[in-house]
Amino acid sequence: MAKGFNLSIIGATGAVGLKFLECLDKRKFPVRELRAYASERSEGKVVHFGGKPVRVRKLTEEAFEKCDIALFSAGSGVSKEWAPIAAKRGSVVVDNSSAWRMDAGVPLVVPEVNPQDIRKHKGIIANPNCSTIQMVVALKPIHDQARIRRVVVSTYQAVSGAGGRALEELREQIVSSVQGDGLAHPKLFPRPVAYNAIPMIPQKDAFNEEGHTVEEIKMVNETKKIMGDPSIQVCATCVRVPVRTGHSESVIIEMERPLSPTEAVALLRKAPGVIVKDRPEEFPTPLEIEGKGEVFVGRIRMDPTVKNGLAMWVVADNLLKGAALNAVQIAEHLART
Repeated sequence: MAKGFNLSIIGATGAVGLKFLECLDKRKFPVRELRAYASERSEGKVVHFGGKPVRVRKLTEEAFEKCDIALFSAGSGVSKEWAPIAAKRGSVVVDNSSAWRMDAGVPLVVPEVNPQDIRKHKGIIANPNCSTIQMVVALKPIHDQARIRRVVVSTYQAVSGAGGRALEELREQIVSSVQGDGLAHPKLFPRPVAYNAIPMIPQKDAFNEEGHTVEEIKMVNETKKIMGDPSIQVCATCVRVPVRTGHSESVIIEMERPLSPTEAVALLRKAPGVIVKDRPEEFPTPLEIEGKGEVFVGRIRMDPTVKNGLAMWVVADNLLKGAALNAVQIAEHLART
């Protein structure tokens, strides 16, 4: 890996932006200079990298002056406006928003699945949706061996995926309930999220005419693009649950060729970025995997309702592998080329 890259973090004060800094530091990414940017209201705040304070600046074109890699996590509007500017000025953008994911000219990358697509970039690389990332990491070795025809996935998504204010809303509702005041009125979510399960992601303007949510459509389209196989059929139901961090997924797959649970376990054990819990009682849960970068897979069993069917349970930290870590892994690939 070459030494000394100039990095700009766009959205440095958000939950994913702070995880960018943590991952870069922990993985000893070769940084020459790191600059932190956010909205005007965050200007002057301080974040930390490598044990040193970094002052947060308002985003301007200066962010991309002599910048090798720009990690974006500031929302799709910011990415739509600023990513082309960054690319034009010579930076390679790794964007965590939904702005560029389905653009035909922009690679959508999970390094364990399609690292070869990184070299196709024209200045912008898209980081997939958190729920899609962990699923395709688990699907890739099985697809290579037995070719997946159909996926039915139900997600159980942590509140942190909706940001810091969403976590505060969960806390407020739990506190008000414990104090005997009932659940605090929801502000971000359409219903109370504490003690509940909400099959509506995002919180507003979620449904299309066919009744699918934006999040569900993302999983369908992104899976096909990342796996490089538009023939894979995906049906998703995405649900917000009162978990702080860590998305869980029930994944049921139908394959062209037979593959036993034992064979699937063997494939997944060899797969990069996967930790298998193959004994039924050892299933992973979000609480125990928080802060870990791997995708955890358990409850691997036959689906007896279809020919060549398997079912599994997939869990990952949505702020790490589902966002910041995946982007940093892409940056590491860029640094090696």
